Amino acid sequence: MKKIDIMEDIENKAVVDDELLLEHNQKSPEQESILTTNIKKDSSMRNTSRLFIVLTIIAVLSGVGTGFGSFKLFANKSTSTSDLALQELPSADKLSVGDTFGSKDESFKDSAEGYLEIGGLDGEGSHKLLRPGGASQTVYLTSSVTDLSELAGTEVKVWGETFKGQKAGWLMDVGRVEVLKVDAESPAEE
Repeated sequence: MKKIDIMEDIENKAVVDDELLLEHNQKSPEQESILTTNIKKDSSMRNTSRLFIVLTIIAVLSGVGTGFGSFKLFANKSTSTSDLALQELPSADKLSVGDTFGSKDESFKDSAEGYLEIGGLDGEGSHKLLRPGGASQTVYLTSSVTDLSELAGTEVKVWGETFKGQKAGWLMDVGRVEVLKVDAESPAEE
């Protein structure tokens, strides 16, 4: 009999364990509500994260596209390097009247003529254009297009853009230069 009793005890214990397991796995309506809410929050957070990643990628691609488009737009409008005749100037003994150096663009708004000399005024300009009328008529020059040094000692006409100088009365960034006289003389100081 002992075997039967032992078997019944084991079966009873198994039934009790199964009932405890079922009770443990069953959730109250409040627990179900909390569990459902947590699942919805997790799903919502995953969707929000995905949306954030997608929007970030779209924003980055839009920025790159805008930058590239702007570059293309302004690159076509600005003076291209093919418009600039970046020429190596011949030595002074090979210059001739009418030689033109620098940009082919003829739409510069400022121009001046005079005798070209090396030297600026207290760091403003690398050269100066001496003109009749004395120091008040001197144009101090710099050039982002050509080296003016080979033209020193000649009479030239320059075209460019005037800038406000700290000490120089007239400071010009030269874009184009034409040789008017090769063996020129400095104008007399008045």
